[in-house]
Amino acid sequence: MATKTLLKVTGLKVSYGGIQAVKGVDFEVHEGELVSLIGSNGAGKTTTMKAITGTLPINAGDIEFMGTSIRGQGPWDLVKQGLAMVPEGRGVFTRMSILENLQMGAYIREDKDAIEEDIEKVFAIFPRLKERRDQLAGTMSGGEQQMLAMGRALMSRPKVLLLDEPSMGLSPLMVDKIFEVVRDVYAQGVTVLLVEQNASRALGIADRGYVMESGIVTMSGDAKQMLNDPKVRAAYLGE
Repeated sequence: MATKTLLKVTGLKVSYGGIQAVKGVDFEVHEGELVSLIGSNGAGKTTTMKAITGTLPINAGDIEFMGTSIRGQGPWDLVKQGLAMVPEGRGVFTRMSILENLQMGAYIREDKDAIEEDIEKVFAIFPRLKERRDQLAGTMSGGEQQMLAMGRALMSRPKVLLLDEPSMGLSPLMVDKIFEVVRDVYAQGVTVLLVEQNASRALGIADRGYVMESGIVTMSGDAKQMLNDPKVRAAYLGE
């Protein structure tokens, strides 16, 4: 059965710091999918994510969200439409408490009772945040800040959740936890686009995958098949 295409990127070209970082990328994310975009550092993955969320201008091509072009729209407009991103480096409000960070995630909403319910849902996913709800975000570990950044994004009730390198810089134990949470969030019906250097973990939980190299998509397909593809294993899994 065909599913609705929520996010469609066509012929995307983006220059960043005088370098053409993205050289004509095409991919799409369907409703109810977890799609992984993998590639080594410098492949253009984060630049692509910034272009999708309106934080970098695009030189050519188009980005459609729910069938409508969002080229030129800013992050504020996109969050209101249901496109939320957890950025590389997390970007939590360090001088605010955990609870205040979550409330900031719901700044576009006015349904106060539902916001409180959603805060409790986030605390159910991340019990560690509930224990420390009044603690300043800047005093938490990197893994805890990653949990908070994900929880804050979920507070906007996104139709598509974009995750940019969620496992970067975390301990192996915390990487396990973050991927477990990504899988749980997806299981609850949230459509996810996951950008990751950790190819084996990303493809291990995804429905479909795209490989990006030097600003272009070089391979795409079923994630489990890609995980067993000799070329992918040689390039990204050291085999």
